[in-house]
Amino acid sequence: MRRRAGAGGSLVTADRERVALACFAAVAVLAGGNAVGIRFSNRELDPLWGAGLRFSLAAAVLATVAAVLRQPLPRGRALTGALLYGALNFGAAFALSYYALVRVHAGLGQTLLALVPLATLLLAVAQRQERLRATAVVGTLLALAGIAVISQASLRASVPPLSLLAAVGSALCFAQAAVLVRRFPRVHPVTMNAVGMTAGAALLVGGSLLAGEAIALPTRAATWAAVGYLVMVGSVLVFVLYVVVLRYWTASRAAYVFVLIPLVTVALSVWLDDERLGAGLLLGGLLVLGGVYVGALRPTRLPSAERHRS
Repeated sequence: MRRRAGAGGSLVTADRERVALACFAAVAVLAGGNAVGIRFSNRELDPLWGAGLRFSLAAAVLATVAAVLRQPLPRGRALTGALLYGALNFGAAFALSYYALVRVHAGLGQTLLALVPLATLLLAVAQRQERLRATAVVGTLLALAGIAVISQASLRASVPPLSLLAAVGSALCFAQAAVLVRRFPRVHPVTMNAVGMTAGAALLVGGSLLAGEAIALPTRAATWAAVGYLVMVGSVLVFVLYVVVLRYWTASRAAYVFVLIPLVTVALSVWLDDERLGAGLLLGGLLVLGGVYVGALRPTRLPSAERHRS
């Protein structure tokens, strides 16, 4: 059966949308276990070393896959983009995330990472990739109120303020990485993450050495299980799928996945890590998620002419 030429563009767009949506859903579910895995890793391994080990192994796996697929290494601006993406998305973001999750439960940490879509939108506006909407301002205020509630509850639970700031800083790094990657030429998702994770792992291991952390392999079965999940599922599979989403969706839309991940993470953390669903986390988390929905996720009506152009 032949497709009409006039409908070819819309059919291709629909196919890409289905691929992006399937990858988006997979990332939301699979990444839900990452913060719990990091908590288990941090119980035996120092944070920067644990993150560096994870991404060193993941980079080796992805480099092997790239070689099998005969994917060339990026050059010029494409290589610069992959390295900067890796420095932000894996080096800086996970240095802060691993540090935060030493003292912050996985559910709370992942709830704060739900700020990524809103932060991505605001950074994209600041860097003239997208336009600012009034709903983004309202969403920002709601999300900040949620962080304030979570902070007060966490302080009563003896969670260090620096750990909370590190979690928020991690969200900002993820957001900036998503905005930045769209300024550079496209790179195959496997190669992009192989190069990016190599750069991030180098920064993390270097930071670990400078901080005087213990460099040692895990000895506990639970730690190996956590590292195995973080490498094969939480790094290799999740981030390849996320880059696929970024190829077809805007940065702020792709970042919506960070709103769904906490739902999986909280359930796993209550089950595996004895996290308590206190009133502060519930109320603050709802405010954060509500702010992200209003500011970045809530559908907006476009003028008919603009809809046809998109």
